[in-house]
Amino acid sequence: MHPIQSKTDPTKTKKGRLHTQFYRNGDEHRAGADVSFQDVLRLFRFCSIEIGKWVTEEEKRIAANLFFDALCDLMDILQVPENVISLNGTLSLGFGVGGQKHASAHYNSAKKQLSLAKNAGAGALAHEWFHAFDHYIASKMFAVSGSNLFASEIWLNENAQMNAHALNSQLALCFETIFLEGNGNLPSELMQKSVLIDKELKSFYYARPQEVAARAFEACIQHHPIKNAFLVQGTKQSAEAKLGIYPSGIQLSKIAVEMATYFNWLGKALDHSPTD
Repeated sequence: MHPIQSKTDPTKTKKGRLHTQFYRNGDEHRAGADVSFQDVLRLFRFCSIEIGKWVTEEEKRIAANLFFDALCDLMDILQVPENVISLNGTLSLGFGVGGQKHASAHYNSAKKQLSLAKNAGAGALAHEWFHAFDHYIASKMFAVSGSNLFASEIWLNENAQMNAHALNSQLALCFETIFLEGNGNLPSELMQKSVLIDKELKSFYYARPQEVAARAFEACIQHHPIKNAFLVQGTKQSAEAKLGIYPSGIQLSKIAVEMATYFNWLGKALDHSPTD
């Protein structure tokens, strides 16, 4: 879940309407043409896409283009095929629906739906997508069934048997790099700062394993040479970033390498081209 952004949120115009432009430097995916949410649905094979009743036709057009470019950029960054983005057709999208109090974006694990608020969800897509992935991969990574837990949460807190597979071992290495340091017995600086902030706020949010993992993932995405401000923003210069709740420096570089390796392997494993 992404907290509500400030009143100076650059994703809003002065009239509170959805922006049409966000900085990006990736490939041109639409050849300058508009796309619809049906195009997004068909390309990635999402389970469904739900649009809020207060979203106008113009806002739908703008948002569909933004989602399309951001998801294509995410696919390019991770080097994975379309079905990874839709989690093999199990993930649903929402725009302007399913609002959560104090949240600009949300992943509903019960509905397996990733939702962005109409006027304040931009920049949170990568974070929420990793929540969806983290939830989806839990039953593939561990010998659990019918669980509402996230893989990151299971890895850190649960004594569950991990299914033997090179991909699972690599994802476990990603989690180790996020949560631990040194010989693997000490919490990482990222984890320590997240715990400290929760203590100061008298809450349990920033140090939740799935939140720490999602912030680490989005920091890796923003660290990548392909930039898309609708996909991710705020991991470097935001007020939250200055609190130290995103990885930086050597730790960020290490996490980025392990994440890139994992998704590269996953993409290759799903590549069914006849030349393999």
